[in-house]
Amino acid sequence: MSLKIKHLNGDTTFLLTFSPADQRLPSNRYGQPPGTFSVLIDPWLSGPSTMWHPKFLLSKHTVPSCISTLSQLPEPNVVLVSQDKSDHCHEPTLRQLDPTSSLTNLLAVPGAAKKIRSMKHFRHDRVHTLPAYSSKEHDSIIRFYIPPLTPGGAPGEATITYIPAKMDVSGLHNAVGITYRPPTAAPFPTRYSPPSETAHYPNFSIPNPHQYRAAVPPTPPDSPPQRPRTLSCSTEPSTISTASSSSIPLSSTSSATTAPSISHHHQLTHSSHGHYHTPSNSSTTSNHHQPRPAKTLSLLYSPHGISYSPHLIPYATHHLVPHAALPLTALIHGFDRVENPWYMGGNVNAGIAGGIEIAKNLMARHWIGAHDEDKDNSGLSVMKLRMKKFGLQEVRECVRRECGVRGACEVRALECGEEMCVGG
Repeated sequence: MSLKIKHLNGDTTFLLTFSPADQRLPSNRYGQPPGTFSVLIDPWLSGPSTMWHPKFLLSKHTVPSCISTLSQLPEPNVVLVSQDKSDHCHEPTLRQLDPTSSLTNLLAVPGAAKKIRSMKHFRHDRVHTLPAYSSKEHDSIIRFYIPPLTPGGAPGEATITYIPAKMDVSGLHNAVGITYRPPTAAPFPTRYSPPSETAHYPNFSIPNPHQYRAAVPPTPPDSPPQRPRTLSCSTEPSTISTASSSSIPLSSTSSATTAPSISHHHQLTHSSHGHYHTPSNSSTTSNHHQPRPAKTLSLLYSPHGISYSPHLIPYATHHLVPHAALPLTALIHGFDRVENPWYMGGNVNAGIAGGIEIAKNLMARHWIGAHDEDKDNSGLSVMKLRMKKFGLQEVRECVRRECGVRGACEVRALECGEEMCVGG
């Protein structure tokens, strides 16, 4: 399995593509192999970004985006908006998305979700507010059920989790965690029918959580060595969240060839493309030959930074560890430290120090810089702004010194249009 990360502008717009290891099956109508899960993060391609009023803050790109319109990208499964500020929640760019899409869902933090709904551009059932994570509430993690690649294979799962900082005056500091466990094909050859022309991937609906537990093999028990001392394994079972406005798991059909639908009830819907059903307790493959699920890819996106303690510890302890999602596959976090006076909100970007803290504790394998573009900024909010910039080599040296050889972390600063691929 693999994760491809593509930097679409000079700032913090990324396209993430999670893919299973088996790429031999025919692609769907969107040009994606079955089992693929894609996330477009904070799209802002061109035009100015303002806060409240241009006299308060006006920002412009100094590096042209690698695409001129979102129509040049494959249609993503999720558009993730991590802030309500317009350099993350950019209305002209969001309006480039197809409002009639049956594939793409918009997941946004509360302030951004409110703004997106006020645009009246998207269907109401396609815009979803990200709930704040709580280790005591399963519904605070949005789960996507990914059907098996072939009948008899193991289903996969993707999760998206919003972790806001507490007592954050600026409202800028948060993190979004994404995990991906790929579906698998049957362990022995089976007859496979290619997806029909009308088939979509992925399919959205909410299966019964008890049926889901019975159908999905347990997460691999393998646990990574040398975990931080602050982490401990949760004894709570990994289950799909119950029906709520924040739950968007994929349709629980037996293969990756059925059509999409989304529902906020414990019942599946019917569309003109086909019928849906929840996973049954029986399996086409005996328990003896049940395929072992793959391990989990994990990514943490925090463009402004967030402290590891106390904010990320519960997520790491109760979600990443039980799902065998450590070491962290990738961290997307800024290098540069940006400060305003306390009466203007204080810290804007945590920068290198915050990134090292997260990378060290979650044993990140890759750290990709974000939100470090030298934008053309003007307005009252930047008159007293102080910035400390860090070069790529300087960040690498700091990471090597703090994390050591055992915690080796590859640090990258992707140019606009550049992409990298990391494996599980």
